[in-house]
Amino acid sequence: MSPIIRIRFKLKITHNFSNFSTSKKTVVTIGTFDGVHIGHQKIIEQLLNASKKKNEISVLLTFFPHPRMVLQKDSEIKLINTIKEKSKLLENFGLDELVIHPFDKEFSRLTAFEFVRDILVNKFNISKLVIGYDHHFGKNREGNFEQLQEYGSMFGFKLEEIPAQNLNDISISSTKIRHSLNAGDIKKANNYLGYHFMLSGTVVSGNRLGSKIGFPTANITIEESYKIIPKSGSYIVKSAIDNEIYFGMMNIGNRPTVDGTIETIEVHFFNLEQDLYGKKISVELLNFLREEHKFESVQSLQTQLHLDKRNSLDFINNLTSIS
Repeated sequence: MSPIIRIRFKLKITHNFSNFSTSKKTVVTIGTFDGVHIGHQKIIEQLLNASKKKNEISVLLTFFPHPRMVLQKDSEIKLINTIKEKSKLLENFGLDELVIHPFDKEFSRLTAFEFVRDILVNKFNISKLVIGYDHHFGKNREGNFEQLQEYGSMFGFKLEEIPAQNLNDISISSTKIRHSLNAGDIKKANNYLGYHFMLSGTVVSGNRLGSKIGFPTANITIEESYKIIPKSGSYIVKSAIDNEIYFGMMNIGNRPTVDGTIETIEVHFFNLEQDLYGKKISVELLNFLREEHKFESVQSLQTQLHLDKRNSLDFINNLTSIS
């Protein structure tokens, strides 16, 4: 896996395209970009290349909520990124503008022609549109590549489609990543993403069982109910806290050993003693350790945690020696 190079650029973020305006020409790409995975990154790379050649503004237009949340009320789709996580990831690429437009039923009724004329042409002053293979848009997803070519000729903008073979070579989709996360295959998910999958939330007070058995934990609550939570089990993790990197192990699950009934996310950080209550943190998942298991006693759980820690440190030491 080649992680994203974490360089912060001055990305301007606009909520609702009605608030966006520019006198300069723009190069635009459109999509939900859930996961900002390596397939998405290929599209962004083409967008940036095209904008730099013409010294024009690069714009990524995305939507929130996810269209399936609005149009399919029975959809139980969970997203790889929260909108905050996605915005933060997109800061790494050198885009000029990120426009996050609210997706609602009224917006979904725009025809492909209206979308191109009223938004891409009149609002974004578009010079070029960069899209992935087999891109559809507009009411009932009626807009396609052929129509875009017609509209490009009509309104004077160019169209660039990423060839199918370029995207098929990496064969990535947000759906595949969600399946990998649900299966606990964090290694595959991270390879698809090109960075470590993360969970972001606030540290809250727990029942302090971890402290009693020598493994104090930061209990994380995630506000966004639409955020995908990987399969229950134990994971090796790392986190940047106050500009320092800390490794640890995290458990996702119901804590069956103590007859827990509510899913919790608990992280035991190695060599970290500070009080994290109330702090907002992001935790990157590096590897899957083991399935969640009901132990015969708290003592048996404690023994397993010592083994988990040893296995985690072996993995981390190998990881850091390679890098």
